[in-house]
Amino acid sequence: MPQLATTPPLTTLSEEEELFRDTVRDFAVRAVKPRVAAMERAAAIDLAVLTQCFEIGLMGIETPEDHGGAGGNLLMTVLAVEELSAVDASVAIFVDVQNTLVNNLLLKWASTDVKRRYLPRLAIDLLGAYALSEPESGSDAFGLQTKATKRGDNWVLEGRKLWITNGAEAGLFIIFANADFSQGYKGITAFAVERGFKGFSVGKKEDKLGIRASSTCELILDGCEVPAANVVGEVGKGYKVAIETLNTGRIGIGAQMIGVARGALQAALKYVKERQQFGHPIGDFQAVQFQLAQAATELEAARLMVYNAARLEDAGEPYTMQAAMAKLFSSQVAERVTSLCVELFGGYGYTKEYPVEKFYRDAKIGTIYEGTSNMQLNTIAKQLLK
Repeated sequence: MPQLATTPPLTTLSEEEELFRDTVRDFAVRAVKPRVAAMERAAAIDLAVLTQCFEIGLMGIETPEDHGGAGGNLLMTVLAVEELSAVDASVAIFVDVQNTLVNNLLLKWASTDVKRRYLPRLAIDLLGAYALSEPESGSDAFGLQTKATKRGDNWVLEGRKLWITNGAEAGLFIIFANADFSQGYKGITAFAVERGFKGFSVGKKEDKLGIRASSTCELILDGCEVPAANVVGEVGKGYKVAIETLNTGRIGIGAQMIGVARGALQAALKYVKERQQFGHPIGDFQAVQFQLAQAATELEAARLMVYNAARLEDAGEPYTMQAAMAKLFSSQVAERVTSLCVELFGGYGYTKEYPVEKFYRDAKIGTIYEGTSNMQLNTIAKQLLK
């Protein structure tokens, strides 16, 4: 049997966590919501929103205060991502990737020098991105072909990366490359690569179904020169860096999905009180009430799974299986709940005049990135059979 967590499920938030959640909720409604439609049309984030995310401390939530961050925990990152996703999942993923995949990785694996050079900037004005996926390396993350060759005091990277979130705006990229293909995945190494490094460029930006204001780009490494001091972790330990970081990242995606589902459900709950059919609001009909009750129940279950996985990591307890379960279930719930909400809006739900069609499109990515649903099932099964 897998090692079971001893920390009880999270049922309440501390006063500090509640205050933080409410602050982010107010920011999401006040500063993000009025810009959502325009960002969706432009398929780009409003840089004023990104600037405000830095200004109110959302881009360095878990970064210690001595590195310029807020000194919070993973649960606070989850709360922020959920609140933002209930308004716009695109803005939420900027915050999520920065905290769970970039800052978190550097805190755990980077040298003192790399932390000193990058963490304070990442908390103030430097956007980060995480670059693992490649054209032929998706679920088989360690089949990557990007090559790293040591030349004097530098490493030279050759290859391409695909599906890189934050790629259009980021100034720092955590890039994984293989320094010794004879060692297989044990040759994989992580590098901190600045946008201005020689041989680095950003290629095609994808035109996506959902989270359209979030950039998803190709990276081109054409003899990209990286100082040896910018190796993150040890040479050949990149596979371990990647796995452990993605375990945390999956909790962040779970938070995004419960936020998306919540935003759609809130819109539907308001609509069913207003929409009249057969002389009554459709919310008066038991068939509609039961569907809403089922959706709310599944959403609450998903939320508790996500919060608990975050709490387990914060407590230093095993959380790999719980993170995979939370990501799997929350993405499934988000698809079901947003689909129901589109149906409850009827024909209006299929138009861009109402918000639920966007929540529906945004939900789909949850079953794909940071590990597909099949990969989560694979992880859960392996943990069960240990």
